[in-house]
Amino acid sequence: MARISKNRKAVLAKYDPDKVYTLTEASKVLKDLTFTKFDPSVDVDIRLGIDPKKSDQMVRGVVSLPHGLGKTVRVLVLCSPDKAQEAKDAGAEHVGLDDYIQKIEAGWTDIDVIITMPTVMAKVGRLGKVLGPRGLMPNPKSGTVTLEVGKAVKDVKAGKVDFKIDKQGIIHASIGKASFSAEKIRDNAAELINTVVKLKPASSKGTYLQSISLSSTMSPGIKVDSSSI
Repeated sequence: MARISKNRKAVLAKYDPDKVYTLTEASKVLKDLTFTKFDPSVDVDIRLGIDPKKSDQMVRGVVSLPHGLGKTVRVLVLCSPDKAQEAKDAGAEHVGLDDYIQKIEAGWTDIDVIITMPTVMAKVGRLGKVLGPRGLMPNPKSGTVTLEVGKAVKDVKAGKVDFKIDKQGIIHASIGKASFSAEKIRDNAAELINTVVKLKPASSKGTYLQSISLSSTMSPGIKVDSSSI
């Protein structure tokens, strides 16, 4: 029989893996289950009752979290020279165009978000093979292809999250840090879940929110009652 670690015993003593908690309860329990020496991310996993293979049931969107993500988001803005100062004033770490395109083609991807403009997408488009698999390709639907680059940078820095359903019909998204108060974790999670509910496809039948789970980087998933939100 496998030996149960000290931390595992402590976790099992503080929550019931078979119980479905309200979001408020789950946020408090999550705080009690964090034993790491670093500040782990808090994630929400939402299984939807849709068919992701059908184009009319694709769920994708953005949400601005009321309490941010609790981390520094490194932003690259690929723009024309007349927009460079606007991007820098908004707080972008990297601003340019041709020089950064060359760096990315050489393998550099040390950023979290890329924002660009419709007028330069012809150049940025050729980076799809590098940026696509890393989830860094700018997209108009997520607000990362826009003429208002300054506003886009500020939105991302303030906690704007881009989410998309995967092939299994699940949305995975980080909504903060375990060092957040239980109330802030609850508020951020609720904002994400409510946004997903608003995006329910018209063609979706049956139960839309199949299951919701709240977890930190190294904690077990805590089942959340969708009706509590």
